Amino acid sequence: MFIEEVTKIKKINKSTLRYYENRGIIPKVPRDISGHRVYTEENLEWIDFITSLKETGMPLAKIKEYTNLYKGGKETLQARKEIMLQHQISVQNNISETIKHLEKINYKIALYDVQLNNIKRMP
Repeated sequence: MFIEEVTKIKKINKSTLRYYENRGIIPKVPRDISGHRVYTEENLEWIDFITSLKETGMPLAKIKEYTNLYKGGKETLQARKEIMLQHQISVQNNISETIKHLEKINYKIALYDVQLNNIKRMP
């Protein structure tokens, strides 16, 4: 799959994909005879994975560290797992904080509902 197709399917900019590849964040993307990138299923899975990590707050430097460990093979499984465990805790904490904020917002909306219902009942 060529870069134009990937950008449409994955909703990601060409420059972002190139940046990820140039920085080694996406493992090597093969090229065809003309030098055009040809994204494999494995590359597409990496793009999804990187997007998930990035959108849940993992810095690119940490994603790069993870990718470098991945390139190191099975010997790095424990280190990669540790990165994922740390990130899992971070994401869970963020979710907990977001839920607390959502509860405050819901409370405020409920107060407005009560106040608006009282106004509608007034003669």
